[in-house]
Amino acid sequence: MKYKLLAASVLATLSTSALSATYQLTELGDFEAAKHTYVTDVSENGHVIGQANGLFNLPIDISYIDFTDNIIKSAYDTEVKRFENIDKEITFTLDDIENNDAIYTNADAHTFMVGFLSSRSEDFEYQKISSLIATSYNNGLITEQSLFDESSLDYDGLTRSVSNFYTGVAQDGTTVGWGSAPFDKVNFTPDGETDEETWFTRDFIERGILISAGGVEVPLLPEFNEHGGTSKASDIVATDTGYIVVGNVSVSIPAERQTTITDNCDGLDEPVMACIESLNSRSTRGVFNKTAVKWTLDSTYNVTSTELLGLALTPEEDEDRTPFNSIALAVNSNGIAVGSSDTRDIDNDNRIYSMPTYFKDGKVVDFINQQDDWEGGKAFAINDNDIIAGYATKRIEGSKRNKLFYHDINTNTTVFPEDYFISSSSYANDINNQGYIVGEGDVGDTASTRRSEAFIYKIGDDKITNLNNLLPCFDSDGETSFSYKMVEAKSINENNEVFGVATKTVEKLDSLGEVITDINGNIQYESVAVAVKLSPIANGEVENCKAPDAEFYERSSASFSWFGLLLLPLVGLRRVFRF
Repeated sequence: MKYKLLAASVLATLSTSALSATYQLTELGDFEAAKHTYVTDVSENGHVIGQANGLFNLPIDISYIDFTDNIIKSAYDTEVKRFENIDKEITFTLDDIENNDAIYTNADAHTFMVGFLSSRSEDFEYQKISSLIATSYNNGLITEQSLFDESSLDYDGLTRSVSNFYTGVAQDGTTVGWGSAPFDKVNFTPDGETDEETWFTRDFIERGILISAGGVEVPLLPEFNEHGGTSKASDIVATDTGYIVVGNVSVSIPAERQTTITDNCDGLDEPVMACIESLNSRSTRGVFNKTAVKWTLDSTYNVTSTELLGLALTPEEDEDRTPFNSIALAVNSNGIAVGSSDTRDIDNDNRIYSMPTYFKDGKVVDFINQQDDWEGGKAFAINDNDIIAGYATKRIEGSKRNKLFYHDINTNTTVFPEDYFISSSSYANDINNQGYIVGEGDVGDTASTRRSEAFIYKIGDDKITNLNNLLPCFDSDGETSFSYKMVEAKSINENNEVFGVATKTVEKLDSLGEVITDINGNIQYESVAVAVKLSPIANGEVENCKAPDAEFYERSSASFSWFGLLLLPLVGLRRVFRF
């Protein structure tokens, strides 16, 4: 967090009675261009950044597609059968798409093409699409930040070919994030052929960026930049002389990965970058060795130093098959960064875990005790009292579960507070200087009914408190059940205002942004994610509400396909982009 230092002694004197107050929920804004909005970070001075997902009217380029090809014909036949199974008549043909502009006028046709292109995500002879964008919030207005995406004549606007992640904001409104170069449509003739083919390539896969409050953009470049290299910017704090930014960068390519690239990516049968993309996407670790990094910038946004923070292990000379990774996900005003790093199993040097880590004074410390069977996790936040918050992973009741923790660097103690139940997965997303932690955890009696609900926790308390229990039972009419369910708490400031994600029910919209009705003309409804702020109500009282029907909040894995970004809109974004 980016707040003024509070004495540690203050923490001991604070009462937990603040949790007896109810909260007032306010939506941070309406964004007509997308279904879902999220918060990712908040500064103490009130700057709020986030994401939006489920963009309407994604641009589709059909100019290069052969509609007689069996791949798209088979996909269309499958779509016809799907319509038949739901007793619905399909309203478009492939000819309508090719010749009659159906993708601009027929939502079913547009949805079909989005799904088809997404299913070809690893085939770089097809257009790439993404529905995830970076946003900023200001007095009810939500503004898109395009990062590296560019306008293209092929799409009459931004390419919408890449995902953009907005990750951290300093007290003065300077922000950081990361994204990708947009995909360009290029002509390529394979060796020995005479006919040109259409391919989609980009210059780099990941790149961090700093954007000043005035709009100055500073790409944060990796020193190792073969095949574009990679970099991510996760968090930022303002200093007396400028800024500290943390994330990670590519530092090399393992020898075996390089041999594979040399043997396969010769530019004869496909563009070199398309080949690199394919190799990178086949492995969760990609092709690059990456290490946590700390950039220092002056007040005019010049990078004055780049410090590689290292790994929690030392690779052996023969460990050259797969990449090693570390990343810094947050930094406090003392310059201490936290995140995760590859480290060795204490009982088996050949088994590698990614464990919560902090980076301080040139050392990489993985502080979670593996002897207690912990085998993974991440540190997401650190306050100015050097207390870390995050989650660690272990097997519970036969399945891997994540459990929230906090760790005090000064005392070298780690605490796992009691969460919703034994086998619930829980995540600590943020901690303020008063020792309040926010996050989310699983509720529900069975695997099929599990859903995410947000919590607040005060260091020293026995267990977490469900934030939904601190919200009103009813809307302003006093009769209608409260319209929102808090599913994720992402950030908390020194006023104990909580920022996060809630779900609510709204009119269902199709991929072109139009209201959907059934065959009888009745409006259909759906649950969407909205970015919200919770403000404590002084002297409020906790209401005893009858449990409402549960709305399910879908959690994603840490890895997305192009289509997955469209199909799984309700995601824990902080965990997604903070790999």
